[in-house]
Amino acid sequence: MAKPKPLSKADEQLWAAFTSNISLLPGRTRIPLDPAPPPSARHGERHANACFARHDASNLQLPKSDAATPIHPNTAPAGLDKSTWKSFATGKRRPEAKLDLHGLTATRAHHAVLAFIHHAHTQNLRCIEIVTGRGEILSRELPHWLNAPTLRPLILAVAHAPTANTGATRILLRRGRQKEEV
Repeated sequence: MAKPKPLSKADEQLWAAFTSNISLLPGRTRIPLDPAPPPSARHGERHANACFARHDASNLQLPKSDAATPIHPNTAPAGLDKSTWKSFATGKRRPEAKLDLHGLTATRAHHAVLAFIHHAHTQNLRCIEIVTGRGEILSRELPHWLNAPTLRPLILAVAHAPTANTGATRILLRRGRQKEEV
């Protein structure tokens, strides 16, 4: 049996950020991270995970202004001009990337969303779309994932896609700012 490859630093950082606010039950210990990633069901998920793993996020500077404020879908955030909000919320601004979560379990969908949003932010994309479908589980969980401490600082606004595309959520990402090197 082949020995699994060790995880990259980006994967370890992502896992550490994901588990940072999880409290263990009394008498329980942390299970070590399994270095073998689960097989991916979709090319888009594999592509997003691979792109995210290659990116070094150590030089990203995340805004701290309203990162603690929860995101409410279809509500214009403070500081966003009306014309940008209107073009985003009405669907006139086309998504630059899409992630389709059909056929994924909640766990795989969560990992795919994390990787997709981080990758889109590093590529300086502004408008992206996540298709959950009209099923209850993923559409109910997506707002929780978007408000998590690992993603909330990257997101400026969220809106449901226009009615012709039910089961989709549009996300307006913040502009990525690079730290100035001294």
